[in-house]
Amino acid sequence: MFKIGEFSKLSRVPVKTLRYYHQIGLLEPAHIDDFTGYRYYTAVQLTHLNHILVLKDLGFSLEQISLLLDDDLSPPQIRGMLRLKRLELAQQIAEEQARLVRLDEQLTQFEKGANMPAYEVIIKQVGNMHIAGLRDVIANYQSIGPLYDTLFATLKQHNISPIGPAMGIYYDEEYKESDVEVEAAIPVTRGSLPAGRVVIRELPGAEVASLVRQGPYDESAPAYQAIMSWIEANGYHIIGPNRELYLRGTEAGIPPAEFVTEIQFPVAKIT
Repeated sequence: MFKIGEFSKLSRVPVKTLRYYHQIGLLEPAHIDDFTGYRYYTAVQLTHLNHILVLKDLGFSLEQISLLLDDDLSPPQIRGMLRLKRLELAQQIAEEQARLVRLDEQLTQFEKGANMPAYEVIIKQVGNMHIAGLRDVIANYQSIGPLYDTLFATLKQHNISPIGPAMGIYYDEEYKESDVEVEAAIPVTRGSLPAGRVVIRELPGAEVASLVRQGPYDESAPAYQAIMSWIEANGYHIIGPNRELYLRGTEAGIPPAEFVTEIQFPVAKIT
């Protein structure tokens, strides 16, 4: 048998790692001296350790490796786990290849002397969230401020704390100069409020086209034109009311030129 240091040299695995594998039951020593506490390993265990290292290199977690090396696991179960890992790696490769294509497109633009686009649009998944919202028809887009005043005053009165940036949800299917239907909202934990103008509800998740812009709220027209053009050019269509997330705004005590807003449109691919 070999002492842990000797086994470490033979296997090229640090002693610290061997001790950790022992601690989690992945590779236990063949013998532990009752008096000194020294760990001893056998040459046969080098094969077992090599299996661990191979599976780790393939991207399996130590927990998954423990299952794969379990004698109670049947060959079909092992085969299934290996196939799942293969699918996972294939998906990762596909995502990285798509990212590489996008990077090459940006590189080509730079090589041609073009500037970075003024706005970058991405597709992302937004999960379900609970929001406190106040939905109403207001005179125009600039009149949304009082809705937030009522919203925040109501939350404060009932000791409900926001857990994310404020947002505006715009329900009209077109730009309107008057009678605009909007909802002033903000993410909150689950809770309830007495019947009134402010309601806590679940905002469904969605796949969204997203764009982040900097500047005053009343200068967002170019950003909206950019995201709408991108949606059309990339084969998507809008399936729900758009949202604005006010990542940095008046509450930060900064000038309007430094405001940061995220524009989101729920979308689906045209089939």
